[in-house]
Amino acid sequence: MEIEYGEGFKRQLKRLARRYRQIKSDIEPIITALLADETPGDQITGADYTLYKVRAKNTDAQRGKSGGYRVIYYLKTNTKCILVTIYSKSDQNDITSDELERLLVDIGQD
Repeated sequence: MEIEYGEGFKRQLKRLARRYRQIKSDIEPIITALLADETPGDQITGADYTLYKVRAKNTDAQRGKSGGYRVIYYLKTNTKCILVTIYSKSDQNDITSDELERLLVDIGQD
């Protein structure tokens, strides 16, 4: 599986890394699973695209997966996925459909 990083994902990761030093190692299992052709997480219903949301533990906050990070990725083809965004559940409750649409336009999927 080929993984690309959307600009929104890179921006959010950089912002979150200032507060949470272990974020890269926390999301590494997700990236490893994607590279192994797995599709971790749950598919987001009601979206026009094949989007998945997966939980990741935040070891800096020590709240487990429910209070950790959410990674949204877009399964473009069977061999390519794009990491769309990441957010901390303690900062943001949920992501709206409008926000997802805007992020997909940013990565060229309009």
